[in-house]
Amino acid sequence: MERSIAVGVYQQLGVRRVINADATLTRLGGSLMPSDVLDAMREAAGCFVDMYELQEVVGKRLATLTRNEAAYVSSGAAAGLVLTTLAAMTDGDLPTIARLIETGEAPKNEVIIQRAHRIPYDPAIRLAGARIVDVGNRLQTFPWELEAAITPRTAMIFYSAGAHLASGALPLSRTVEIAHSHGIPVVVDAAAQLPPTENVWRFTRELGADAAVFSGGKDFRGPQASGLIVGSEKMISAIAVNGPPHQRLARPMKVGKEEMIGLLAAVERHVAEDWRERAQRYEETVGRWVEHFRELPGMTASRVFPNEAGQPTPRCRIAFAAESGVSGAEAARLLWEGDPRVAVAVDGLDAISITPELLVEGEERILFERIGALTRSPAGVTDSRLPA
Repeated sequence: MERSIAVGVYQQLGVRRVINADATLTRLGGSLMPSDVLDAMREAAGCFVDMYELQEVVGKRLATLTRNEAAYVSSGAAAGLVLTTLAAMTDGDLPTIARLIETGEAPKNEVIIQRAHRIPYDPAIRLAGARIVDVGNRLQTFPWELEAAITPRTAMIFYSAGAHLASGALPLSRTVEIAHSHGIPVVVDAAAQLPPTENVWRFTRELGADAAVFSGGKDFRGPQASGLIVGSEKMISAIAVNGPPHQRLARPMKVGKEEMIGLLAAVERHVAEDWRERAQRYEETVGRWVEHFRELPGMTASRVFPNEAGQPTPRCRIAFAAESGVSGAEAARLLWEGDPRVAVAVDGLDAISITPELLVEGEERILFERIGALTRSPAGVTDSRLPA
């Protein structure tokens, strides 16, 4: 019901629907929320509450669910990076927060990042007023380099999680060991690091990070404009005094009561599920896809693992023969320009990759038809307007 209503709204606006065979990307709207999450948000919208109290109570419940000391709801994972940076720079000290607001300066304003962990989202750290200090290079980081970068102005060490970013960086456990020996907190960007579910407590309770930040609108399937920060009581308390609804630097990143309750419902659902059963279903689907596309002229198919974000789930990689005249980028463009749009990932010069995680009933048929048509006509040109 919710999907048909949404599709109607977009049609009225002239916005094309997207079949998402790519990933839980912000530019595609994240994920699709289950009906119980939508129901919880709808109920939350029905009355007024004390937002300070709600953030505290929801945080305590989320901490219990995720086996952490404390938790906080942010307006997305990138906002979580701003908040954790502000917390590290100020330690939650009100006079320091006031000076930062008035002058843009704080006694601790440096954030260390291993070069292998530089990502397109780390400008959120600069947004908090911090200066990024690079250590190491893309191929390796030595412990002494991290040690040497720590100064009295170091506020925190930022760590990007994911198997796809592990090469060239020190392990998280070693990073935490060095940081904590100097009294420096470590914050983990784990926005897309679900599954496995265990990651919501592994980075913090098992590996010792002071905070880990997750997207609420990816694998949690919660509100797209929500994020979950878990970690130590000290770090979360410092986040709370910097964050909304306080009239401080993070006030523009306020979270609605609907997002708080929606994320709580999504996390409750997520931790109750067995992610391995879901991953097995993906394996079966990808296996079937590989067999299907291997039979089509002008293309080959294979299973790739892990996925593009380093998660333990498979993807199907489809490579186009040189004589087809179709490149990976051209295939992705043709699929995107149709109606409905089809979103896939470019996977090298001659290939795309697709995932079953976000498809709904009826979309697999369209996906098969649209990809199959790419090599059946000159240069992949095809009439892509197929019925939904």
